[in-house]
Amino acid sequence: METAATALTFRDATDADVDELVALIESAYRGDDSRAGWTTEADILEGQRTDPEGVLEVIKAPASRLLTVERDGRIVACCQLEHQGENAYFGMFAVSPRLQGSGLGKVIIAEAERQARETWGAEQMQMTVISVRDDLIAWYERRGYRRTGRMTPFPYGDERFGVPQRDDLRFELLVKELV
Repeated sequence: METAATALTFRDATDADVDELVALIESAYRGDDSRAGWTTEADILEGQRTDPEGVLEVIKAPASRLLTVERDGRIVACCQLEHQGENAYFGMFAVSPRLQGSGLGKVIIAEAERQARETWGAEQMQMTVISVRDDLIAWYERRGYRRTGRMTPFPYGDERFGVPQRDDLRFELLVKELV
C-alpha cells in the first residue's frame, strides 16, 4: 500500500533546481493550474508568487534552507526553513496540486519541524499566512499551530508578491511550540 511518505527524498535545493521550484510554487498557488489543488490563491492574487531570483535568494541565504521533496526523481514539494535564533521560520511551502489532499503536506511539515528542532535547536516554528485564507489557517491549526492575532501589512504595490484582487489582505503570524 502506497502512503504519502512512500519513497520520498528530502534534500536541500541547489541552483540547478530553481526553474523546477518556481514552476512548482506557481502551479500550487497561481493561475488555473493551481485550482486543481486546494491551496490556490488565484481568487485573491494574480501575477507571480515568486521568481527565479527570489528562489535563488532563499537557497543562498546563510541562515536559510529550501527543503526539496522528491518522489520518483521529480520535485513534488518544497518549503523554506530559516533559522531565527530560538525560532525557525517556515515558508514558501508548496505541494504539487495533483498531490494535494493525499497527506503529503502533513509528512513534509512534520519533517520540517523535526529538522528545525534537530539542526538548529529551534523551540518554536513561526510562519505568516494571508489572514483571509481560513481553510489554510484551519489546516495549520490541525497541525498544532495557533493564531497569534499579530498582523503585518500585505506589500501592496510590490508585484513580486502578486497583484492583489482585494484590499483587505494582511499576514497573520502563526506559531507552534517544538519543545
